[in-house]
Amino acid sequence: MKKVSLFIPCFVDQMNPEVGLDMARVLRRIGYEVDFPEEQTCCGQPAFNTGYWHDARPVAERCVRVFHSAEVVVCPSASCTSMVRVFYPELLAESSSRADALELGKRVFEFSEFLINVAKVEDVGAAFPHRVTYHDSCHALRELRLKSQPRELLQHVRGLELVEMKYSEDCCGFGGTFSAKFPMISGSMGDTKAGNAETTQAEYVTSTDPSCLMHLDGILRRRNSPVRTIHLASILARAEGAKGEAR
Repeated sequence: MKKVSLFIPCFVDQMNPEVGLDMARVLRRIGYEVDFPEEQTCCGQPAFNTGYWHDARPVAERCVRVFHSAEVVVCPSASCTSMVRVFYPELLAESSSRADALELGKRVFEFSEFLINVAKVEDVGAAFPHRVTYHDSCHALRELRLKSQPRELLQHVRGLELVEMKYSEDCCGFGGTFSAKFPMISGSMGDTKAGNAETTQAEYVTSTDPSCLMHLDGILRRRNSPVRTIHLASILARAEGAKGEAR
């Protein structure tokens, strides 16, 4: 049986654990054995993005060590995948872990990227009879160059109606610590994105990044919007005939 190791970001571990569980369900459904290295912690992105590279470096080195022997690593966050693949070589340029980091970067994949580009699976047997719109997260689009992959997966979900929102590629305003440093700008950008999602009359907005969805969820709820957020993995985990609604 093919084996993958799960790389679970802090946002998922602490605030949306169901996203990691749903990703594991989908991977098992399509025939993969799932491994979870329990030693894993943060990838170091918050400190790196805020300029505290001295603090981010040992965290990144630990991540490289933890996944050193993993054949393939799958992550439900384009943001954290980008950190490892794109930014570790820069962060660890003077580290003894740089060579291992470069090798890890070749083996780590965002979830939708893995399904389409590596597993070569478009239909995972999901059913989700709802009207859904998709938000292109900045890291997925601009760092990993992912745009068609999540949409291909959504188009093969039974009963799902995918509707494109206006300016789907615009930032939602979260940007990690950006939202804490510049809350007024962040909130305004989020309001614009929420309004674009509402205009589609979708029931749900989905994305590859739990942090974007957390940001949008708060804004949508404050607007008393009928639109709710759901991670791509949680849509794909809904098997045909499953009961219950998304939260």
